[in-house]
Amino acid sequence: VNTVEKLYPELSPNLSTCMSPHMMLGSVIKTHWAELMKIDPSNIYHVSLMPCTAKKDEILRKQFDHVLPAGMRPIDAVITTREFAQMLKSINVTNWAAVPEMVYDNPFGISSGSGVIFGTTGGVMEAALRTAYELHTNKDLPKVDFKACRGLQGLEQAEVDMGDVKLRIAVVHGTRSVRTLLERIENKDPEYNFHFVEV
Repeated sequence: VNTVEKLYPELSPNLSTCMSPHMMLGSVIKTHWAELMKIDPSNIYHVSLMPCTAKKDEILRKQFDHVLPAGMRPIDAVITTREFAQMLKSINVTNWAAVPEMVYDNPFGISSGSGVIFGTTGGVMEAALRTAYELHTNKDLPKVDFKACRGLQGLEQAEVDMGDVKLRIAVVHGTRSVRTLLERIENKDPEYNFHFVEV
């Protein structure tokens, strides 16, 4: 989002208006879950463990100032996976084989397949695509076969036949790949004319 806003502002209208998955979860934790658990949401300090440092900026964006009442934010802090690894190392947790296996928190019980994949690379697109495909065709989405894009490392693309239209979709990761893709989109390169791109 920051890259588009700063370097490609003309593409800003194409950005999703949805919050990222961890921000959505933060909102739900401090509203619905807090109510279920009978916890005052102002007593919840929600930390996200994320691979991307951009998430630190995301939680401070102005558009999230009024998502929750009383000046609360969906996420209070972000720790990167690298920072977390350094924290563990600082307290001598280095032998991963000795760490007992544990079940992750599951605050809402069973979730859908789309819910499970939502926070993974390409998961938002796949969840949205499943819904769009099923609403449009009344069928389950067949397996989407992503292929690496020649000439652009970090980009995978696929085509999904919706019956009356073939959707060209892509998943891109890595700042360099994102910038290269945005430049090609901006230059109207027909090979990079996608209907949906997840970064």
